[in-house]
Amino acid sequence: MENVQNLDDVVVVLVRARNPNNIGAVARAMHDFGFRHLRVVNDYAVPFETARSAVDASAVLDGAKTFAGVAEAVADCTLVVGTTAVGERALQHPVYALADAGERIGREMAGQGRVALLFGSEKTGLSNDELSHCHWLLTIPMQEHEGVRHPSMNLGQAVAVCLYELVRGVEFRGDAGSDAATAGEVERLTALFAEMLEETGYTKRHPANCDEAQIRRLVVRMGLKADDVPVWMGVLRQVLWKVRGRGEGAE
Repeated sequence: MENVQNLDDVVVVLVRARNPNNIGAVARAMHDFGFRHLRVVNDYAVPFETARSAVDASAVLDGAKTFAGVAEAVADCTLVVGTTAVGERALQHPVYALADAGERIGREMAGQGRVALLFGSEKTGLSNDELSHCHWLLTIPMQEHEGVRHPSMNLGQAVAVCLYELVRGVEFRGDAGSDAATAGEVERLTALFAEMLEETGYTKRHPANCDEAQIRRLVVRMGLKADDVPVWMGVLRQVLWKVRGRGEGAE
């Protein structure tokens, strides 16, 4: 890694992590590999003071931020990558093995803003709604064992392995401005898209296609640039204006 300051382009987001020791292990791994931005999504206060496994990582824990939802936690990120053990789940995203994912992050994020790595709860991983915020997923290849349906790592171990892969094989460069849409912009466009579908009556005719997570995945797959967002927002607002009867007689 030529420029350690570019590690600030990476944030680790823990979604519904409940074990303070696991959170501490994550903070320690982040400290050891030079990452410092930890975000926790939970519906209750996380007892950071009990994360005893965070040896020498107090700065990471002190700087950790808590959020009520994934959308808020990744709002300033231009690339959101989820983690999964795959198993038998029907996934609606491209999935890359960790080594390939590390190279892909390097290519997509060179001078392109901030990347969020999402890790789900220790027991259930990321939900479909949480996954809908992701552009694509990564998985850590593991040895299959007889009698174990879905092998998976401890949360702290998984974070450590992923961060090591980034440090080992990815060069983050900060020599260009960001031109990819942030997750916050994607979320605002998703909300406007949903509003347009409701106003045009599409949601009544095709309710199976209008789940919020489905709409978000559709917008994410568009791969929008920052300059695209105001154009699409303007188009959708014009549709709403017309549908609501304010554009009658307009050319």
